[in-house]
Amino acid sequence: MAMNFDPFRELDRVASALLDAQQGPQLMPMDLYRDGDHYVLIADLPGVDPGSVDIDVDGQLLTIRAERTLRTAQGVKWLAQERRGGSFLRQLSLGQGVDTEHIAATYENGVLAVTIPVSERAKPRKIEVSVGGDRQAVEA
Repeated sequence: MAMNFDPFRELDRVASALLDAQQGPQLMPMDLYRDGDHYVLIADLPGVDPGSVDIDVDGQLLTIRAERTLRTAQGVKWLAQERRGGSFLRQLSLGQGVDTEHIAATYENGVLAVTIPVSERAKPRKIEVSVGGDRQAVEA
């Protein structure tokens, strides 16, 4: 099998491996949106063991941790090794308008979905305004 040697690609690969090893936990790509009365966080964690996913809330800080361990075969000669193992970490400040007691999460096919409900106090509601003897409903 003939392969072309590109010294710049090899230098880039080595530099990337050295710099990534020193940076610590990797950042997981995510999307966050509001759907009605809850927020939805979707994070990509391909190849992560579901048992290594840890989600906790401390006050208003949501922390997601995960670990990807790559299997290594003994005595093999690597031709390419681009997949990285290691830890992932993401922290989000939730603010005051969410119900931290009812946060739920699912992990399926390498995608983590976290549902964060909006608290009852933060939901829009109608407030009645009375004028003289008449009552009128006004949206707030």
